[in-house]
Amino acid sequence: MKKTAEELAKDIREISVSEFFEKNKHLLGFDNPVKALVMAVKEAVDNSLDACEEAGILPEIVVKIKELKEENVYSVSVEDNGPGIVKENIPRVFGKLLYGSKFHKIKQNRGQQGLGISTTVLYSQLTTGTPTKIWSRTSPNKPTYYYEILIDTKKNDPIIEKEEYINNGIKERGTKVEVTLVGKYRKQVETYLKYTSLSNPFARIIFYPPHEERIVFERSTNSLPKQAKEIKPHPYGVEFWTLVRLISETKSRNLLGFLINEFCSVGEKTAREICKLAKLSPEAKPQSLEKKDVEKLLEAMQKVKIQRPPIDCLSPIGEEELNRSLKRMFPDAEFIASITREPEVYRGFPFIVEAGVVYGTKDSQEFELIRFANKVPLIYQQGACAITEAVKEIDWKRYGIEEIQGIPNASLKLVVHVCSVWVPFVSESKNAIASYPEIVKEIKLAIQQVARKLAIYLSGKRKAYQAKRRMEIFYRYGNEVASSISYLTERKFDEVRRKIFEMIEKKIGKEKLEETEKQS
Repeated sequence: MKKTAEELAKDIREISVSEFFEKNKHLLGFDNPVKALVMAVKEAVDNSLDACEEAGILPEIVVKIKELKEENVYSVSVEDNGPGIVKENIPRVFGKLLYGSKFHKIKQNRGQQGLGISTTVLYSQLTTGTPTKIWSRTSPNKPTYYYEILIDTKKNDPIIEKEEYINNGIKERGTKVEVTLVGKYRKQVETYLKYTSLSNPFARIIFYPPHEERIVFERSTNSLPKQAKEIKPHPYGVEFWTLVRLISETKSRNLLGFLINEFCSVGEKTAREICKLAKLSPEAKPQSLEKKDVEKLLEAMQKVKIQRPPIDCLSPIGEEELNRSLKRMFPDAEFIASITREPEVYRGFPFIVEAGVVYGTKDSQEFELIRFANKVPLIYQQGACAITEAVKEIDWKRYGIEEIQGIPNASLKLVVHVCSVWVPFVSESKNAIASYPEIVKEIKLAIQQVARKLAIYLSGKRKAYQAKRRMEIFYRYGNEVASSISYLTERKFDEVRRKIFEMIEKKIGKEKLEETEKQS
């Protein structure tokens, strides 16, 4: 039966973002029970670390996972000692998707989209129907706010099931969130927390896994990293409609002031050069510009040579701190090295790549790639990540390392950290970085730089081993050599033999000499 346009129009209606993700939770990383448990912990811990850093507090985070009586149902709680959340914001922070403080800020943050913890609340609600419990205290002199929250997926608004003041729950200040969800516990949760400790050495993380003893990841420094500062957009990273919006919102009275006030790295000289190239008056009122004028302005902004954006919006781990953290995490490693590259820019966004290498650990004889973005471990989607692509593009044999299909075949752990004001993730689950050519190139250079340090070590090791082998062979034939030298020089055999073995002892060490002698 045919339908008219009017009849078809009746089926068209608006859907909320919560309703969309209700049917597409896999996009958020909750596509299987094992991954769901990791994502729930990850989103809560990321929030805790960001809150503590912004408040200037050394983080202490307690993660507890309990298996409930129902099969594959777990209670997950994460508590921090951060600044807490003011009462008015709690319902929307946890019960409204795309609500947060980071989306409009151009600075390095763990979260970017305003999804984060609210997606965990949604998944918990979808799988168990249980409200999320939240405790928050902003000061030792104030009570703890307690909420039980669900999400109205039709409206993308919080449903407050319970709200009260209590005198317990949080010791002095901080936030605690507890969700009940369907999942499966595997070691990936411990791996995530272990590597979170590696990239955030200033944090103390206490983990209570189900049916096991607690694990404590101690901090290796009592100093918080330098805080990233918010910057304005860079002209090279602006698109047409963004420019239109900025023009409509500006309080600047003329175009010259608009360019100087609304963008970073633009001074009066650069602003006048842009106006000249666009053939627009510096004194023109921004809101008076027509579409064709905005197009000319945008084109001029892309052509004029402008300084790169400031890098104080970034907060890398740091070469020394990464090296120290790797030594703490892998104390038995044979060789450890790390580097922090100089900042680069893509699409007007500054970014820094850091890399570290750990060689010869006892726990594993296989290659392991450990990926980070803005100090957050990337546990899943390794094959879709720009970091993996960069690893495969490297000729590892040049550095004395065998490879299989572009992947090193050695007892090697490679750490790569990309920090930026805007990390281009391939999906909302934030587990893999998109392969922008500028980013892949910089990652590759960082890996090559740290691989050269490893190659020097391996080369020295091989040379030392070969020299030792030569001396051991010399030892095995020492008596014949001593006899021949004694005969040719007409010196006493014992004297010649003693001098030869003194020389060998200096070269290969007394203990090795005695060991070789016993074997002979």
